[in-house]
Amino acid sequence: MTNNEAVFTQDLQNKKLNVIRTFDAPINLVWQAWTESEILDQWWAPKPYRAETKFMDFREGGYWLYQMVGPEHTEHPTWCKEEYKTIVVPQKIANAVSFSDENGVTNTSFPVMNWEKNFVENGEHTIVNIDIYFDKVEEMQTIVGMGFQEGFTAGLSNLDHYLSTGFKIRKDLKPNNAARVTTYLNFPGNTEEALNFYKEVFKGEFTGKKLTRFSDIELPAEIRMNEADKKLIIHGELTIMGGHVLMATDAPESMGFKLQTGNNMHINVEPESREETERLFKELSAGGKVSMPLSDMFFGAYFAELTDKYGINWMLNYQNV
Repeated sequence: MTNNEAVFTQDLQNKKLNVIRTFDAPINLVWQAWTESEILDQWWAPKPYRAETKFMDFREGGYWLYQMVGPEHTEHPTWCKEEYKTIVVPQKIANAVSFSDENGVTNTSFPVMNWEKNFVENGEHTIVNIDIYFDKVEEMQTIVGMGFQEGFTAGLSNLDHYLSTGFKIRKDLKPNNAARVTTYLNFPGNTEEALNFYKEVFKGEFTGKKLTRFSDIELPAEIRMNEADKKLIIHGELTIMGGHVLMATDAPESMGFKLQTGNNMHINVEPESREETERLFKELSAGGKVSMPLSDMFFGAYFAELTDKYGINWMLNYQNV
């Protein structure tokens, strides 16, 4: 672990704020967190607020339009817009930030801030170095006086938690990025009993992280579990004959799952790249039914579930380790 405190510096001569923050995750994961609205919405706002994206087109000439939403869906009175000027994957993003209305029309009562975000890989860590430029010193002081440092520090702490938790789970569940195909089983609360049964039948052995319970990992705040459910299995891995791997998880009705014969078994495909995952998802889902679209999940995977046009269930599970 590193000392991950954000460092803020005011450069009055150059009308610039500088923010430096280190994250315990590789650069590709940090880059995704700054460029995909589904992830930005999870960390950008200081609690108890959250960001809610209305539109995002991440490309040079595109923009991100979002609003802060508070407890009980109370809304912040202003929207924000980020217009992307320069993008160098995965090293640099330069963009103009302004307050706006819900249609993205700039509110000229507030200053426009020009951000330059630089991403530097440092082993398994990533340093994000941000310069924020203003036209006038007074404009910079206005933004600072509005609580920018406190709010942004809180948001960066949210991101640190998201990244470090996901990266740790990712490393624990899969030590390398070699492609493989496994069988994934879902049980209504008796995964441990079932895997021990298969272990005895096939004379197999638990591998990887063996039997991992919900209580063994740090779950996102939005996941609420009672004490009984925390003892259930979030991930089990059993190697049986021929080196084949059975994976399994508990999916009890108390957590909103409805298991039945047909949806309790999947072929789990772990591709070598994000691009290959997207290709497989597109082709396997053609004419079929998508139950969970491709998205970055809290357990560190780029993940999807679908049933193909022949009625076969698939999981796509890319983990960049």
